[in-house]
Amino acid sequence: MEIKAGKLLSNINNPDDLKKLSKDQLHLVCDELRQYIIDVVSVHGGHFAASLGVVELSVALHYIFNTPYDQLVWDVGHQAYGHKILTGRRDQFPTNRKYKGLSGFPNRTESEYDTFGVGHSSTSISAALGMAMASYYKGEKDRQHIAVIGDGAMTAGLAFEAMNHAGIANSNIIIILNDNCMSIDPNVGALKEYLTDITTSHTYNKVKDDVWNLLGKLPMGKTFSRSMAQKLTDGLKGMVSSSANLFEALNLRYFGPIDGHNITKLVDTLNDLKNIPGPKLLHIKTVKGKGYELAEKDQTKWHAPGLFDKVTGEIQKKKFDIPQPPKYQDVFGYTIIELAEMNDKIMGITPAMPSGSSLKYMMEKMPGRAFDVGICEQHAVTLSAGLATQGMRVFCNIYSSFMQRAYDMVVHDVAIQKLPVVFCLDRAGLVGEDGATHHGCYDIAYMRCIPNMIVSAPMNEKELRNLMYTSQLESTVNPFVIRYPRGEGVMPEWKTPFEEIQIGKGRKLKDGQDVAILSFGHPGNFAAAAIRDVKAEGINPAHYDMRFVKPIDEALLHEVFSKYNKIITIEDGTVVGGFGTAILEFMNAHGYKATVKIMGIPDRLVEHGSARQLYEEIGLDASAIANVLREMMKDKVTVGATFQ
Repeated sequence: MEIKAGKLLSNINNPDDLKKLSKDQLHLVCDELRQYIIDVVSVHGGHFAASLGVVELSVALHYIFNTPYDQLVWDVGHQAYGHKILTGRRDQFPTNRKYKGLSGFPNRTESEYDTFGVGHSSTSISAALGMAMASYYKGEKDRQHIAVIGDGAMTAGLAFEAMNHAGIANSNIIIILNDNCMSIDPNVGALKEYLTDITTSHTYNKVKDDVWNLLGKLPMGKTFSRSMAQKLTDGLKGMVSSSANLFEALNLRYFGPIDGHNITKLVDTLNDLKNIPGPKLLHIKTVKGKGYELAEKDQTKWHAPGLFDKVTGEIQKKKFDIPQPPKYQDVFGYTIIELAEMNDKIMGITPAMPSGSSLKYMMEKMPGRAFDVGICEQHAVTLSAGLATQGMRVFCNIYSSFMQRAYDMVVHDVAIQKLPVVFCLDRAGLVGEDGATHHGCYDIAYMRCIPNMIVSAPMNEKELRNLMYTSQLESTVNPFVIRYPRGEGVMPEWKTPFEEIQIGKGRKLKDGQDVAILSFGHPGNFAAAAIRDVKAEGINPAHYDMRFVKPIDEALLHEVFSKYNKIITIEDGTVVGGFGTAILEFMNAHGYKATVKIMGIPDRLVEHGSARQLYEEIGLDASAIANVLREMMKDKVTVGATFQ
């Protein structure tokens, strides 16, 4: 199905084409750009509401600034669809987030207009400041550097660190604060209240606008009168509002707030700001999902809704004739409530992902015991550690790739102090269309090297429940990692009674001959499918679900290496330093000799596509495992043989 852009948009192949239009035509471009995003995403999927909210800003930025010479950095990138369409990728846009298609985020390898790769939040100010400092050093003093950051991303410590430096750096940087009170879920915290204060300070804003407009009409000359206006408004900020104190205390000249959907106002303001030297912050107010009524009303639901009917708003759902397994995140979300009802010491923490992690269910039912702390993974970990010192049993739920941002806190604040924080790492393994920035490839390697850590992974929903149950028992005194993938499990009837799992104890799922498969976590299901596939070919591997990579089940491994001289390890983490490496370390330490094939995520970046496509690409699906079994057993296969 071909989706056509509007008349104006179809002739915009780069920002130079946009600049050929009059300012009066820009609102028509915005209308066409917004409609094109709706048309494409409804049919092809992707993030939705964020880009609708910055259509006018996207147009204004490329209209006023000389991109890509002027460097534009989008924070996170959920909001960068309009930017991509305006910078030569309009006709490719339907391939967005698809295998071998456009990345869902700005990507330096994709376009010169994508100045910085952004998948995680709160990096834009630091990156843009680095670019600005380099430009100053090279003598490029006419070059502009613009960071677009949302109020949700602004809650991260990194953003404040960058603003703190920007205020004293001799840099030409404009920070645009896109204030819509949302990230994926509604924003939380004191900053949100502060920005609301700014926006609703009618006294300050009316007086500021009146003074600015009045002096602009005086015969003293626009430059002088505007300068006087700025001095007066600076004084007014102290008298009638605290609106700019936070940012101006950091030596950032504050402008706004202005309506981020008024394209004329945006163009005029940005044109003025680019002629003012030094670090500046423009505060704009926008509506996430702007222009699509349903998305405006329920911005969380429409952050990334999947395919939908753009007319009725009906979101397409898979239809099944039989009961389907739940998502692992929902098993976590409902199980933590069960456990919390049994144990009044249990608390839940998540950094801005209550919907994605399903901690929202506990937040709704037990609001005093489950908390969204904003986009600040470091704080989430150390907050959990502080709670643990007081006897709380804290489940800190963070996406695997986001946990990388809090690694020092895991080591220093949790592991060294041997505090029993439970880290539930959602989105472990390959996450699919979000691509390299979001894949949970490294947590096995970076967690298992830390002393005092317990590192586990469930093969199914029952195992997840039992690991969660075990982690909160009084007898569990170490920090405890439970990693699990994005998406559905394998058990429609998943709500099983709790059973304690002996820490560091694996399980034999199937006996066999000649070759043994050692799996860790959900990919054990890929292995089980492969075993079924090769059964008729006379291949009869044993299968062990190790459950723990730290401590590892040495008794079980002695059994394996005593019986089998061909071993396959399977994990949905990096092959460098991960589960397979742990098996090799054991083999070397105990003097065993065996052929070991490590199957996992290769030592390269895996881009975006469906999870099925990506696991096939890297050779970690059931078919690839079956082929490895055939190769290892090619001298012993008896065609037609079967095993019970």
